[in-house]
Amino acid sequence: VEYILATLFSTVFAILCNMASYGQSAPILEYSGEAGQLVDDPEFNLSVENSKSLIKKVLDAIPETHTSCIHSETLILNSSSENRKLQYLAINLGIPSAPTLNALTDNFTLETCLRRMSEGLQVHQDLLRAVVQRLANTERITALLTDIRDLRVQINRVRLPSPVAVQPTATSLASRLTGDYEVQVATHLTLVQLQSFGQDIVRSLRNIAQANGQSD
Repeated sequence: VEYILATLFSTVFAILCNMASYGQSAPILEYSGEAGQLVDDPEFNLSVENSKSLIKKVLDAIPETHTSCIHSETLILNSSSENRKLQYLAINLGIPSAPTLNALTDNFTLETCLRRMSEGLQVHQDLLRAVVQRLANTERITALLTDIRDLRVQINRVRLPSPVAVQPTATSLASRLTGDYEVQVATHLTLVQLQSFGQDIVRSLRNIAQANGQSD
């Protein structure tokens, strides 16, 4: 009996030691999926880094894209006060707001964050596809669309299987582009909103990388 008890004690002690060791070496508990799961995947980290590079490329391209497409002197990319005055036109044109991105928590999971990133990029893709058909100079905006597409590919690569498809949003906008002024305003507002949403993506990707033990 003493031998059995000693053996049992040794086994339990070994299990506890192993659990303690595992707890020290385990990867960070990430907010992936509604229940939360571990993210310890080199491909995930690579996709995050690629996404950070691509969103920087998108943001860097927006000012030149705006200059190439917008000829109205009253439509200024980085004029917060003027852009606020145009919000009623965004409503009239049917331009949807970008999804909100928050820091990762138990209630705002990694999957939720990635889904909203993808949805927001899809929204801006659809809007830009609607206006590009009405613009004379399309080179910059076409290149921007390619970068947005590539960014969505990277983000969707690390999402959970079978994400819900995002419905196109450009159809209602295209039907409301009745003149050059509407085209100019719609292009301007889309680029302004994409710039703001892109900055939110930068912060979210930094948050994801830090939560997963990566440095900037």
